[in-house]
Amino acid sequence: MGETKKAVVLSSGGLDSTTVMAMVKDQGYDLYSLSFDYGQRHIYELEAAKKVAKAFGAKDHLVIKIDLRKIGGSALTDDIPVPKTGRISENEIPATYVPARNTIFLSFALSWAEVLCCPDIFIGVNALDYSGYPDCRPEYIHAYETMANLGVKAAVEGKIRFRIQTPLIHMTKARIITTGLSLGVDYSLTHSCYDPVPKGLACGKCDSCTLRIKGFAEAKVPDPTPYAKP
Repeated sequence: MGETKKAVVLSSGGLDSTTVMAMVKDQGYDLYSLSFDYGQRHIYELEAAKKVAKAFGAKDHLVIKIDLRKIGGSALTDDIPVPKTGRISENEIPATYVPARNTIFLSFALSWAEVLCCPDIFIGVNALDYSGYPDCRPEYIHAYETMANLGVKAAVEGKIRFRIQTPLIHMTKARIITTGLSLGVDYSLTHSCYDPVPKGLACGKCDSCTLRIKGFAEAKVPDPTPYAKP
């Protein structure tokens, strides 16, 4: 028997990263789940990420603490209101963009992957049904992968070549949902809302909720998320 494949999977506890985890598990990888307590507005997504890692039998689930509130500059890490217009535009970068977040997260993932001797890092970025973040685009991912293989000891010595895998990047939210359901994903475990009410119910109005609601509607399946009443 050959050596078991390993994959570091970035997990926010949300719909996209959970679908990626299901896809990676289905491909026969051992899962190493990586989440971040980065000073975001709430802890519900971290609670969801822990449930998801357990549900998929991850070999390990790291939660790394980084205080990005000290930097701010985002509605998720600063005293800036979360937009709730219900309007998603790819022509403007919304206030929920966190400065260099995916670069920071991927760098931690790369560090762990080198230690694990794991060439594959999976991230659930999407360039179709998304909020317009620049670090979700294919050209960004390609550039990061190039950098990773230039700046890491194991790659420079020719022992490993890192691949930043983005299986959702060209998928609509509806297709992501139907793919996950076909793999047995329980989306009631996931949390997508940027600004939930105090008891953890999703607001139903932020960009992330709007995209989720739209995706389930287009997939023609019920959304198990409990939303706050208007």
